[in-house]
Amino acid sequence: MGQSTSSQAAAPIPTATTAPAQCPVDHKALAAKSKKSAADCPVSHEPPSGLAKCPIDHDTINPLNQMPNLSQNPALNQTSNLPIERTTSSIPRDAGSKWDYPSPQQFYNALVRKGWETPEEHIETMVDIHNFLNEEAWNEVLRWEKRVYQHDDVSLAHFKGRPGEFSPKARFWMLAGWLLPTRFNNEPPFDRHDWVVNRPQTGEQVRYVIDYYSAPPEADGSPVFSLDVRPALDNFSSLKERISVATEEAWATYRAQNPPPLRTVTTPRD
Repeated sequence: MGQSTSSQAAAPIPTATTAPAQCPVDHKALAAKSKKSAADCPVSHEPPSGLAKCPIDHDTINPLNQMPNLSQNPALNQTSNLPIERTTSSIPRDAGSKWDYPSPQQFYNALVRKGWETPEEHIETMVDIHNFLNEEAWNEVLRWEKRVYQHDDVSLAHFKGRPGEFSPKARFWMLAGWLLPTRFNNEPPFDRHDWVVNRPQTGEQVRYVIDYYSAPPEADGSPVFSLDVRPALDNFSSLKERISVATEEAWATYRAQNPPPLRTVTTPRD
């Protein structure tokens, strides 16, 4: 503001709720600039706690603008100046405004407050990845919304980061990976968000759960992420849509693996 796979453990059947998202960073250019391997991503996916998560504390919200209270002042012992400009997202906050992403300086301050050691020169890259993943998550939310809400005025009312709180679905796949390690990956998501979406025409608010996973990297070492976005099972309508999408995707996978036999048609002779 990922179901992760590996070479030994395949992820669950992909569905519309799972969207792989490649890292927006040009790692070849980064490697040429830093004289390091392209596989050396500046983003550390293993913070001190052992569980990667968004560094922004989404629980500390300013009620005036519904954004985290993040300082724009340089941190103690900071050696370089970081941009304080904030990027406007594509995510509507209401009918007349959109959400703003934290500036690189605010992002760095959040890292420092949490005790994460991150080189200052990599902060802008990390902000790019943070913003990119949120844009991808919103696109997935819109895909769900278009199935049931025939208007283009949905907006993100509020959100909450819940790192370390595994959703029931994440726990299920982790258990499946523990029971059948050769078939499923038991790596947990590195972050979780809950987003509440407004449907102005009906007055409804729908909660979405987003699990963020790390996926196998590209051949050049560029990181890949996977987002599992779906409506929370808070009501019958969301349950119905979850079942409907799962059924559609399972059927599409079956048809792709078992195409109908070709029919031989004989042209009649006179």
